[in-house]
Amino acid sequence: MITSQRKMEHLDICATSPVESRKVSAGFEDVILVHRALPEISMDAIDISVDFMGKHLDAPFMIASITGGHSGTIAINASLAKAVEEAGIGMGVGSQRAAIEDPKQEDSFRVVRDEAPTAFIYGNVGAAQIREYGIEGIEKMIEMIDADAMAVHLNYLQEAVQPEGDRDGSGTLDTIKEICSMKIPVIIKETGAGISNEDAMLLKKAGVSAIDVGGVGGTSWSGVEVYRASARNDILSQLLGELFWDFGIPTVPGIVECNVSLPVIATGGVRTGLDIAKSIAVGANIASAALPFVEPAMKGKDEVVNALASMFNELKVAMFLCGCDNIEKLRTTPAVVTGRTLEYLTQRGFNVKDFAVR
Repeated sequence: MITSQRKMEHLDICATSPVESRKVSAGFEDVILVHRALPEISMDAIDISVDFMGKHLDAPFMIASITGGHSGTIAINASLAKAVEEAGIGMGVGSQRAAIEDPKQEDSFRVVRDEAPTAFIYGNVGAAQIREYGIEGIEKMIEMIDADAMAVHLNYLQEAVQPEGDRDGSGTLDTIKEICSMKIPVIIKETGAGISNEDAMLLKKAGVSAIDVGGVGGTSWSGVEVYRASARNDILSQLLGELFWDFGIPTVPGIVECNVSLPVIATGGVRTGLDIAKSIAVGANIASAALPFVEPAMKGKDEVVNALASMFNELKVAMFLCGCDNIEKLRTTPAVVTGRTLEYLTQRGFNVKDFAVR
């Protein structure tokens, strides 16, 4: 199956079917922000802006990579781009592989920079494809959207359960090192299975500029492949996808795992401004999400803008109740970690007491 058609299948499934993690949550319910009954600040004076990878964002948030690579995605990416430009944040595009395979699909990506001339925009390609396209291919992707950064996504879980997937993960780190030799910042992002501390350290040594944890708790791409397998009556692939639906490291412990003195993006089950606040309190620099914006983007820019505004208002409420009038203070606000997240981090050897006694 050609890549552009597969991208439309993925988008349709995410828009119409339950694709989020079933049994494993992102872990936000395990994080308690310590309430300040005397906040001693004005909520109207709270500043949620941040500087991230050389760009100023009006909020510590980006819309994660959603789509592109098919003519049917142009309007969706246009809505997303117009919204992030208005909101003063950033976004990523879907995998640009389809446009390299078929240059006719470039417009579905170019529209993002056309509609968001000043926003932080990052390109996107799978680690499995870098070896095939090389530096020249990456340069084409960067030029296509005048990218501020390039994301390399690690989706080996999806590749493993997808019949047409690339199951050769050898040499990935060396390939990433080669891409990091380019002048553009490189973001390594998982797509729903998380990144361990061991791998985060390897990525730091390889020269990456930021890590997107992409943890369990949001969209399960193994789950998405279940629907594709069911549609073609591929029982073995369907069963494999079902088994690994919730496999990986949840987002909250993933944030801690990836705290290796690099900027961290919290992705995976971020659905509210309170989730953003908790992400930052346990170590993320910014947060991002994709699935919550699929349906609004299909309706138009205003729907996306409204969804973002609601989320950012929730973030301000959380900060007000913690007595934090800016994001730097939120980074050091006390937080208590409980439940399954506490068990995970304790067994992994992380000192969670530091969060509570700031």
